[in-house]
Amino acid sequence: MKYHFFIVVCLLNSFLYSQTKKSTDSVSYYNKMVDSNLNNKKYDQAVFYTKKSIDFSESTHRNENLANQTFKLGKIYYNQKKYEEALKNFHKSVSLFDNIKPTCTKVLALHYIGVANTAQGDYETAEIYYKKAEDLLNQLKITDHAEVLNYQKAMALKTNKNLALAAKSFREITKKPDNPSLIKTKIDSYYQLGLIETQLKRNDSAIIYFDNALDYNAKTSNLAQKSKIILAISQYYKQKKNYDLAYSYLDEHYQIENYVLKLKNAKLDFNEFEKFKKNQTINNTIKRESEEKIQLKTYRYSKLVSILAIALISILSLLSLALYKNNIIRNQNNLLLREKNKELILAKNKAEKASKARSEFLSTVSHELRTPLNAINGITHLLLEDNPKKRQLKYLESLKFSGNYLTTFINEILEINKIDSTKVEVENISFNLKELLFNIQSSLKELATANKNYFNLEIDEAIPDNLIGDPTKLSQIILNLINNALKFTQNGHVNVIAKLYAEEEDNATVYFEIVDTGIGIPEDKLQSVFESFSQGSIEVNRKYGGTGLGLTIVKKLIELLGGEIKLKSEVGKGSTFTFKLNFKINKEPLEVLEEAKPYSDKQLQNKSILLIEDNKINQMITRKMLENKAIQCEIIDNGEDAVELLKVKRFDMILMDVHLPGINGTTATKLIREFDKTTPIIALTAISLDENRDMLLSFGMNDVITKPFVPDEFYSTIAQFFD
Repeated sequence: MKYHFFIVVCLLNSFLYSQTKKSTDSVSYYNKMVDSNLNNKKYDQAVFYTKKSIDFSESTHRNENLANQTFKLGKIYYNQKKYEEALKNFHKSVSLFDNIKPTCTKVLALHYIGVANTAQGDYETAEIYYKKAEDLLNQLKITDHAEVLNYQKAMALKTNKNLALAAKSFREITKKPDNPSLIKTKIDSYYQLGLIETQLKRNDSAIIYFDNALDYNAKTSNLAQKSKIILAISQYYKQKKNYDLAYSYLDEHYQIENYVLKLKNAKLDFNEFEKFKKNQTINNTIKRESEEKIQLKTYRYSKLVSILAIALISILSLLSLALYKNNIIRNQNNLLLREKNKELILAKNKAEKASKARSEFLSTVSHELRTPLNAINGITHLLLEDNPKKRQLKYLESLKFSGNYLTTFINEILEINKIDSTKVEVENISFNLKELLFNIQSSLKELATANKNYFNLEIDEAIPDNLIGDPTKLSQIILNLINNALKFTQNGHVNVIAKLYAEEEDNATVYFEIVDTGIGIPEDKLQSVFESFSQGSIEVNRKYGGTGLGLTIVKKLIELLGGEIKLKSEVGKGSTFTFKLNFKINKEPLEVLEEAKPYSDKQLQNKSILLIEDNKINQMITRKMLENKAIQCEIIDNGEDAVELLKVKRFDMILMDVHLPGINGTTATKLIREFDKTTPIIALTAISLDENRDMLLSFGMNDVITKPFVPDEFYSTIAQFFD
């Protein structure tokens, strides 16, 4: 890696004192022994000779050598993950450097103290020493290698599994201007970001970073680096179940590995030949000297050399034959693997063809409905704000209800398709389960009162306050179940129970039960109610309404979180839904987040916004919504003209439709970010299966607004970017 080169340069600088003309110099000898043992992974011997070198430097009063060798010992311990021993030697090295002129080795010692503390999780101490190393680096006027040290710091954070901070450091490196000395570090940073995104199961973001790494690698001739990037891309397509592309990249990876292996073998053969020539020269010299003294002894030595040469040639021949056979076997295995992969792909395509067609159809329908639905909801909102007549108000409220109902229906279709296509990612964040359940109860009190139901919540006090899981999906599950219970129950009781089922070390299992005294479900319908668009009977659907998708989503989400839902019901007596979920326990206190302040009209007044939207109705609605808040709005209907306009004119904000004629919104955003890094860009999208918030943000957008707009959320999202 690049920082290894920097370390070698620093150590070479520092060891000049020890490189005298005398071939018997002990420091030089010990260094050679240390390097030889490290290459052979004999760490105990490396430590032994380093300590010998330290003792020699101390006895000869060579303080700079003593500081350098102490640092080297600390580095050996660090590479073995013996952090306490490493820190002890790094601190001693820094102390020795305090009495002599500082060198770049002292910078490394300070930096390694930071890295070792990072690896142990002590970030506060680590930051102090990173700052000291940076200050000394600036004092020595060595700036070319600062990002190399930042890369090593990021790797230490990744080793300690602090992926968020590690990703932040890697991104800072990638944003630095391109220069030849930084290109390899940038490639490694993009590669590590891809691995982190893969580990967090954000595969769509991961492939962007891998592609960036591959693009930068094309400017170099580093085949080993290219091989590992291509292997990571192959793994990505394998996870996406695109076996054709996965195999293609895997095949390219093996080709590069074979080429690198051939280069190494060629170099090995050349070195062996040079060694043979050297031995032959030595033996010839011995032969000439021996001939002058004893002819018999010379003959014996000559015969021995011939035997050794024949043995060496035989060994090399056998090795070459073995490599040749291994290459043949590998090619045969690759051919067999290719055939098997083709068979698997054909079988998979046949098995999933019907399911894929259904999923794509529903996704396309739900996506295409969002644009006209945005027009319906938007015009309804504008008419309601325009002081309608009293007799018109009833019709507009009905239209608003119908629009919201259709929006919910489309969202539920898209949610099911996302789960079926494995595009839903599970979060793992800290949350307070008790507080979440109380908030759900508060939000549904009005519905309970409307149906004259007694709505009770029972929470086990033994449940830990802070759990780690996915609160969004858990809320969606519980909200759907309670909504159903309250909707199908009148003048009855709805009980929500949460109990601690089991607790072991850092894990807790929570049991949930939702009980109602409603209409109940017939026994022959207990399984079918979890199927899409099913509500038990046509009469129930007509009387109570609804999409018939709520329980389908609940079942799929519970299974996604590792649980299983169970249902008991009797017609006329009610229903009971139960399930258990596992959570990790967070020992640290949960951070209290301040509630976001609502926006004010004053924040939005006199702001200038560029709207890039090709749909004429959406242009009219969005402009009117903005002008109602005293915002100046200019409209462009394609990405190309928008990019050219923004080169000569600035706005306070850009609203960017993702799907545009010509270049799409994501491409336009990338082009704008090449010359404008600061202007907020908000994506407007009728989001589909192939889109998600993280993917859109990776192109340089600051936030995402989903069509159809909810007016208050639309204004709040815009306002957060204005003071």
